[in-house]
Amino acid sequence: MSGSPYASHSEGDTEAMLEAVGVDRVEELFDVPESVRFEGEFGIDAKSEQAALRETKRRLAANDDLTEFLGRGHYEHYVPSLVDSVSQRSEFITSYTQYQPEVTQGFLQVLFEYQSLLVELTGLGVANCSMYDEATALAEAALLAKRVRAADGDRVLVPEYVRDSHVSVLENYTGGSEVTVERYATEAGNVDVDALEAAMAEDVVMVYAENPTTLGTVEEQLHAVGDLADSHDALFCLGSDPVAMSILQRPADVGADVVVGDASVLGMPTSYGTGLGVFATREEFLRQVPGRLVGASEDDSGTRAFTLTLQTREQHIRKERATSNICTNQAWVALRAAIHAAWLGADGLVDLAERMVELPRDLAASLDDVRGVTAPIHDDRHHVREFQARTDQPAPAVADDLEAEGFAVHAVDDHTLQVCVTDANEHAADEFVAAVREVSE
Repeated sequence: MSGSPYASHSEGDTEAMLEAVGVDRVEELFDVPESVRFEGEFGIDAKSEQAALRETKRRLAANDDLTEFLGRGHYEHYVPSLVDSVSQRSEFITSYTQYQPEVTQGFLQVLFEYQSLLVELTGLGVANCSMYDEATALAEAALLAKRVRAADGDRVLVPEYVRDSHVSVLENYTGGSEVTVERYATEAGNVDVDALEAAMAEDVVMVYAENPTTLGTVEEQLHAVGDLADSHDALFCLGSDPVAMSILQRPADVGADVVVGDASVLGMPTSYGTGLGVFATREEFLRQVPGRLVGASEDDSGTRAFTLTLQTREQHIRKERATSNICTNQAWVALRAAIHAAWLGADGLVDLAERMVELPRDLAASLDDVRGVTAPIHDDRHHVREFQARTDQPAPAVADDLEAEGFAVHAVDDHTLQVCVTDANEHAADEFVAAVREVSE
């Protein structure tokens, strides 16, 4: 056997295949410059399939078995088994981009439903059928703002609470477009409107805020943010997610021009990196939307049909007219989000969101009864899924002690923990409070 140990690639098989394609060596099938070729050895012994699986299981068993109360942009909700059952059908799991509508009507219809869900939740006229994640969607919003703003300008303002990782992606993504990113102050977990107003000028192309924020707080100043952006001819970009949007102020109603976020809160378990970028905007910016749109049309017989109606990247149109270089997208993850949303229905989605307000409120109250812990820090705010708690003891040490007890939380700074609770970990809330009491008192 040569090549893969799990498939029959005997020397005779290999020679026959090479002869069929008209080459003498396997290396001729690959155009790899010699300057970057690896000529060494990996030092990995060949193993049978059975041995390789056994070794993989052994290594995975070394992972810590922790109950996570982690949030800050990564949220897990219970995903019904129906989502796996439908999304893993062969016509979905093996599908590439839906360029051939005649053979991908089912997938296209689901993506159309996903876009329709976002349009209904945001109140905006257009939503694309998915982007990589929240951070890149934010960067695409900044580039859109740079393109459509009538006056000259290059400044994008983001609040202090935005995660450093998002700002890093935003700066990297917009590096070639002369966009500059600046943070503006926040107060008690929400936008400091006076500080934002002081930062505004005619060269601001976009203002960003979140609801809920990275801290878990519900942003109460959205109308003011929208008004400030509008008065300076800047776009207002709002970060949120489909679950939260089902009960919070509708983005269009507070003046949002673009909504970004992560829709993988539906349809996906915690995936440690795999996201589903939300991008919705006003209909007047239709031809500036990055990626692609699924639309409804009619076939030759007059039957309703679905197709990709807008593709604004350089692969499909002249390079100078492209709005984005986004290549693949998260269509299969969007499919799962749409299935999950349909399973919940409108009432079920609202019920889930309301639970995400009740759970952190109750858990914060329990933690506040622990000596040496104050929760939530922003006690005059409503929270969604998560909140911050102040600890008398050093927060990193408390987080380490909690890890030893089987729980994972974020240590935000020297005396601040951030705790996230959803329907996926609420069953362990009492044990978590007991662990916090043990390591804090």
